[in-house]
Amino acid sequence: MTFAIALVILILIAAVIFTLSLTGKSDESYSSATKKNTANLTYIYIIAIFLSVIALAVYIYFFT
Repeated sequence: MTFAIALVILILIAAVIFTLSLTGKSDESYSSATKKNTANLTYIYIIAIFLSVIALAVYIYFFT
């Protein structure tokens, strides 16, 4: 258990370091790609919610 906690803390520290190292770099085409990125994320969320509802319905139908 102690090893698992130490591993999680190590991964957390590494993630913070890498995140902070990337904050100084900017993407010049970010503003032009924002509309496309937002649309793609919206589609992903719609599909994920739809599949989640179907999975919930299957679970309720077969396992309750």
